[in-house]
Amino acid sequence: MPVTLEGGCSVSQMREGESLSQGTLRVWNRIGRETGAQAISLRVIEFSPGLSPAIQNDDCDEILYVLDREFERGHPASPSEQSERQDPSATVMIDGARYPIDSDTGIYIRPKQTFALNNPGPTSILLISSQCPDPNRAVQFVNTAINQVDSKNNDVPLVRLADQKAQPTADRWYRVLIDDKVGSAQVTQFVGSIPPGRAPDHFHHYEEVLFILKGEGRMWAGETNTPISSGSCIYLPKGQVHCVENTGDGELRLLGLFYPAGSPSVRYDV
Repeated sequence: MPVTLEGGCSVSQMREGESLSQGTLRVWNRIGRETGAQAISLRVIEFSPGLSPAIQNDDCDEILYVLDREFERGHPASPSEQSERQDPSATVMIDGARYPIDSDTGIYIRPKQTFALNNPGPTSILLISSQCPDPNRAVQFVNTAINQVDSKNNDVPLVRLADQKAQPTADRWYRVLIDDKVGSAQVTQFVGSIPPGRAPDHFHHYEEVLFILKGEGRMWAGETNTPISSGSCIYLPKGQVHCVENTGDGELRLLGLFYPAGSPSVRYDV
């Protein structure tokens, strides 16, 4: 069951509750206006092998992240490993243009764009989706012909984690994937690495969602806390004092998205 911490911070697991099914898709809505968020959402989308139904984005930015195929086995690839391992047979179609996708890749879907995913299998592909501002309605499936024409556009809306330079902050690092350089002026998507231990409590002037990619720890909100591990979905209200504690012996890695956009290095200590 989802856990609610101080200030409305919430922690749940990626497949808690019922899912919405359509064709090769299953969707779990984890965070959104209906769960108490003001303008940000997080949902988990599972694509079974085959060509998925087409999804039309609402009048908002939608940011996707392709999880490593080994994610649920607990062995996500490092950025260096990912740079050597590509699977060009998996593709995302965005408004008629086809783009090969790798694991650990951010994808920017513009307002009103339509996208679908072709998964050659043999296993499912998991995507983490965030819409800002959250339209607060069900996934919009559309009946449209899915063209599979290779994109000729130089403005590619995909960013691979392995291609992004690590930005150090004290004993941590983060890599920004989706921001205004790709076209999203509203949302920032990043992957961060946290070493064992607990950082100082802090807060931000934006709403944030986190998805734990690797490791285990505790999510602190004020004086309250709860365990987190791979697959945990976290909502952080704007201004809420919090920190992520890594209670393991190795790296804790997380995917973060926040709205409105900014730098992951900006925080306000208490």
